[in-house]
Amino acid sequence: MKRHHKIFLGSFGTIVVIFMVVMTFLINGIIVKQTIENNALKNKINDLEEKTNDKINELAINFINSKTILNQNIEKTSQQLNELKVEKEGDFSGIIEDSLNSIVIIRTLYMQGTGFFISENGFIVTNAHILANENSELSNIIQAITYDDKIYLVEYYGYIKELDLALLKIEKETTPLKLANSDNVQIGEKVIAIGTPEGFSFSVTDGIVSGINRVGFNGISAYIQTNAELNQGNSGGPLIDKKGEVIGMNNFKLVDSEGIGFALESNKIKEGTNLIYEELYNETLINY
Repeated sequence: MKRHHKIFLGSFGTIVVIFMVVMTFLINGIIVKQTIENNALKNKINDLEEKTNDKINELAINFINSKTILNQNIEKTSQQLNELKVEKEGDFSGIIEDSLNSIVIIRTLYMQGTGFFISENGFIVTNAHILANENSELSNIIQAITYDDKIYLVEYYGYIKELDLALLKIEKETTPLKLANSDNVQIGEKVIAIGTPEGFSFSVTDGIVSGINRVGFNGISAYIQTNAELNQGNSGGPLIDKKGEVIGMNNFKLVDSEGIGFALESNKIKEGTNLIYEELYNETLINY
């Protein structure tokens, strides 16, 4: 091959190599650029998704808070209407309707009484004497019957003998009654007692607070006197004020005396309940 042909071919090969190298750099540059742009786009998308999710969560929280406030306002308005009905007409019907689902019949091998829920997870308070016989032997079977006539086996947690107070529990989500501050109870205020007198389930009697800080058979000045009719079936049931709150737990009446009944004040109910629960779990059950 002639010399100038060799020079031409050599130059052409060099140009091809240079071209391929340049193209390789260009292609790599394009790929790197696209990769950078894709990563930047992904970051923007991720950032946008994160901001969108944050905004959705914020809107959801605002909605939940608004709904909670609305429900609280509705509940407060309903309570105020019930209080007004009691004040003006002596009409406890709204409060009774709200309370009945929080009250249970307590049935044992020895007797029947009443109890009421104090927590949303099924804890019940009642009078301890309902659960045992005259020899202080605890009934082998304890049942709770709710307002919808469903029967539940009861778990026994303990009792305070001096207060005649027992803590029980059923496996059910429940609506508790709120315990009032019994230091604020006033003589003359209207009340209702709910219980199961003479086998009649979920009966209601009304009256007033006749006295406060009365001394019970235990020598403790912790009882509210009422003229609301009480008997054995009312034992363990709530004494409820015009706000629908429990000011006492119906406990005993004077034999052969009408209109003289006594209820353990709500502050003692809270104190005794928390004492039982703390001994088991080292924390309180009622925290208000």
